[in-house]
Amino acid sequence: MADKATVETSPHPLVEPGLWIERIGGTVFPANRPALFLDRDGTINVDTGYPDDPADIVLRDSIAPAIAAANRANIPVVVVTNQSGIARGYSGWDEFAAVNGRVLDLLRDRSAFVGMVLACAYHDAGTGLLTVANHPMRKPNPGMLIEAAKRLELDLRRSLIVGDKQADMEAGQRAGLSSGWLVDGDASEQAGFKVSPLRDREDLDGLLAAIEAL
Repeated sequence: MADKATVETSPHPLVEPGLWIERIGGTVFPANRPALFLDRDGTINVDTGYPDDPADIVLRDSIAPAIAAANRANIPVVVVTNQSGIARGYSGWDEFAAVNGRVLDLLRDRSAFVGMVLACAYHDAGTGLLTVANHPMRKPNPGMLIEAAKRLELDLRRSLIVGDKQADMEAGQRAGLSSGWLVDGDASEQAGFKVSPLRDREDLDGLLAAIEAL
């Protein structure tokens, strides 16, 4: 349940205590565009567990080219990330802001730009207001993708998702996407949703071709 006072006094773009939604940059995208959805930890940057120090952030090599390709095609790039470490008390939104800022800065250094960031901190093992089991915004639920689609007027069916966990792929499938790329994963297909692996340069070339074809 949202706590209006907590949200109103926060210096961060929280729409409720456990949900961060931030529009990045001023690019205006035409309605009904597909998007490139990306998980963050383990997908954009190397997963260090529960990252809370910007100095520890290292980008994975395969993602900046994909983001840059989406930028060239005027396709919105949207980060959708679970952040249960906040619910568990390992860190707070201040640490998230610092780490996320570092991720975005490193991407900009590679001419890769994100248009929106959504983060869900709710978890059933959390504390206080963040203790919520199966919150609709927490992947594998599709809430963050659907919320981004409402705010940016996206065509979800034509959108793509890249992540390092099956929960990312399930969130994409449940949001109505047709394709996903699983970092270091295996190919699969179920109920009209195709998962491709993202392991090597050939896989990256396939992702880049899919982005360019949107």
